[in-house]
Amino acid sequence: MDPSKLPGFLAKRLVKAAIVVLAIVVCNFFLIHAAPGDPASVIAGQSGAADERFLQQLRTQFGLDQPLYVQLWIYVKGVLTLDLGFSHRQQMPVATLILDRLPATLLLTGAAFAFAITLGITLGTLAAQRVGSWADSVITVLALTFYATPLFWVGLMLVLFFSVWLEWLPSFGMMSVGANLTGIAAVLDVAKHLLLPALTLGLFYMAVYARLTRATMLEVADQDFVKTARAKGVPEGQVVRRHVLRNALLPVITFAGIQAGQLVGGSILVETVFAWPGIGRLAFEALLARDYPVLMGVFFATSVMVVLFNLLTDLLYAVVDPRVEVA
Repeated sequence: MDPSKLPGFLAKRLVKAAIVVLAIVVCNFFLIHAAPGDPASVIAGQSGAADERFLQQLRTQFGLDQPLYVQLWIYVKGVLTLDLGFSHRQQMPVATLILDRLPATLLLTGAAFAFAITLGITLGTLAAQRVGSWADSVITVLALTFYATPLFWVGLMLVLFFSVWLEWLPSFGMMSVGANLTGIAAVLDVAKHLLLPALTLGLFYMAVYARLTRATMLEVADQDFVKTARAKGVPEGQVVRRHVLRNALLPVITFAGIQAGQLVGGSILVETVFAWPGIGRLAFEALLARDYPVLMGVFFATSVMVVLFNLLTDLLYAVVDPRVEVA
């Protein structure tokens, strides 16, 4: 990619991203408000008072007595200034809640994504180089098994094996409660707690990347430029790295860019199983409590991350294959 085209490309994509996020914000607003039930009744029930006068005060306080288009306008104005509202359940601003929980989710999804993409490409490459062998069969069976197995079942089995039977790893939380660890000890403690949820979330996507890498490498290996490289006497390792794998990575990067955002959605289940304090678990708790501002705030944060991941994917195209021109 010509470096001179990069600023214009980024400007166009950022404008498109802003429009997409705004559309998602509006759709999420109507989707949440289409759900049955009265949030004021839930708030009143949590406070132990449910008379009509108190309900009316709550509707006035949270703007629920306003017409729907007025509520939408107020919410969109708040989003533009990063004011995502106030959580009645947590008694905290939604933006503060999300910023407190976001690092935990990014740590979990980042570790799971790195594990999935690294191991998936490695196993896919090994399978493609040994087509029809026992190694190819084992990798294929493992990939299909993890792809077809529900995440919650994998998580429960990992907890049962590593936490209950072997007692090697903790089964829930992000750190040891009351340990008051600092420095390297704190990092190692978080890493121990991270291992099982990251493994659970990453195994499914690892299976996808392994199968996709194997298929694309076999397709590229039959191309004329690969046969020409081998006919010229280029070492096999160099043929695989520079010619086959590099060209086969483009579909993998495309799929990984799409699924990077889906990892955040998939983390809701994993965070609930392992009591991981991220925005996925926050969304689940908000759903049970009908805490609409928190739900819409989580949806907004995840949509921004998905858009940014897609932008990063487009930029990676030029790194993997300089012949790709971004538009």
